[in-house]
Amino acid sequence: MLFLVLGKGKTGSLVAEVARARGHSVRAFDIAENPHATALTAPNLAGVDVVIDFTTPDAALENMRAVLALGGHIVVGTTGWYGQLDEMKALAAKRSGGLLYGTNFSIGVQKLFRLTASLAELEGYKFSIEETHHTSKLDAPSGTALTLKQIIQGVRPEAEVLITAHRVGDAKGEHVVTASSEHDEIVLRHDAHSRRGFALGAVRGAEWLAGKAGSWEFRDIFEQM
Repeated sequence: MLFLVLGKGKTGSLVAEVARARGHSVRAFDIAENPHATALTAPNLAGVDVVIDFTTPDAALENMRAVLALGGHIVVGTTGWYGQLDEMKALAAKRSGGLLYGTNFSIGVQKLFRLTASLAELEGYKFSIEETHHTSKLDAPSGTALTLKQIIQGVRPEAEVLITAHRVGDAKGEHVVTASSEHDEIVLRHDAHSRRGFALGAVRGAEWLAGKAGSWEFRDIFEQM
């Protein structure tokens, strides 16, 4: 397959590396090469099976609009834009494009999501989330932390879930879910040792998305890959 990676930062560069290692052809644009999605034209997307976005929230929205308007396929690992999610889903449906999005493409984090949903079923507990990322991460709290909160409140709508965000050095990503009662405490923790897990999940997601029309969240389809 031919993938177009948007973003040449640490994660985007690793996505390109992983895709090549899995036998795919890869092109890449950084934000300077694709201002306001101006490089995402029909000629430039000809032959591209899937676009993979790891840019910024504003750039990701412009990129999605451009790709989906042409009926293309895009995997979005960027977070901080979900206020426009319904708009992007509608565009994908109108143009028969493909959209796969997720707050975290790590398979380990997908398991954390499932365990958190189970933990939230416990009676008599208060829940909190703590997350730590690198200092250049633009959104705080992280999209993953917000997903964890959404999962807990999906089981317990009445729950108040405190999120504490830290930005430290080059931290790869740590999420801790704590359930506390007067009797005991239960802690779930996922600590990323590198960004490779995110990159591999995004590439496998792109392999899965190729040729499909519709919109999916990564946590709903990761077991199909």
